[in-house]
Amino acid sequence: MVDLTVVILTKNEEKNIRKCIESFNGIAKRFVIVDSFSTDGTESICRELDAELQEKGSRLDFYQNQWVDYATQFNWGLSQTKITTAWCMRMDADEELMEDLAAEIDEKLDGLAPPVNGVIVRRRLIFMGRWIRHGGRYPERLLRIFRTGKAVCEQKIMDEHLLLSEGRTVTFRHDLMDNNRKDLEWWTAKHNWYSNREVLDRQLTAGLPADNTLEAGGISTRQAAVKRKVKNGGYYHLPKFWRAHLYFIYRYYLKLGFLDGKEGKIFHFLQAYWYRFLVDAKLYECEKAGTVMEQQVDLKA
Repeated sequence: MVDLTVVILTKNEEKNIRKCIESFNGIAKRFVIVDSFSTDGTESICRELDAELQEKGSRLDFYQNQWVDYATQFNWGLSQTKITTAWCMRMDADEELMEDLAAEIDEKLDGLAPPVNGVIVRRRLIFMGRWIRHGGRYPERLLRIFRTGKAVCEQKIMDEHLLLSEGRTVTFRHDLMDNNRKDLEWWTAKHNWYSNREVLDRQLTAGLPADNTLEAGGISTRQAAVKRKVKNGGYYHLPKFWRAHLYFIYRYYLKLGFLDGKEGKIFHFLQAYWYRFLVDAKLYECEKAGTVMEQQVDLKA
């Protein structure tokens, strides 16, 4: 068993949380659930999982905290849940480790010595049951494992990443999988919520100095830093609405998103065109009215 605590944020994740926890195959010493007052069976499933894990020498601790934003909630979990293991890992409830990644973490993690303080993993996205391999979506490299006390989540409203305070990273070979079991109605509601967050984030941070972020040289992944630079320094300097057209063409045609079949067509259109167009429409609405997007509460869907 690895000296590892896995921190997971939840809100109505009864369809996902069990498969997320079970995908670790008993390698993690502790799981910390930070729940924003779920109204489904999430808490009861977590209690069941804790009993099952304790039989194997692990445990799951369930906490609840009022939602402000992802970064605040995750950093609260790091600071307020008495984590004593050598390593921490960030996981979303709809993610799961693939079997070979669980084995790689079990084999390698405890053997890493300073100055290695972070581990980058690869994430593959499953949408409507299909692996989205094209359109620039795979592999997505993310800093997800870090030596306890050596990383925090950057304080952004949207598109936040873990940042190391010092040291360097290594990259593991195998994948974790984003495989949400909720339906398309939930997906579109979530991205409508995301669009509000992105508009507010853009309004509050555009042109401002950014401390403790990727823009300020925070240690994360090169891929994340490049994407942030292209988004802020390139995409957002293109004309509203037209940039959504161009981004979809880039993803679906130039980056071969059409090879992902019907599911890929749905995903790339909704995520690369509809969502980006919706963000622009809300930015335009706010500019026309001279308003700022309201602070977002947790997702109600």
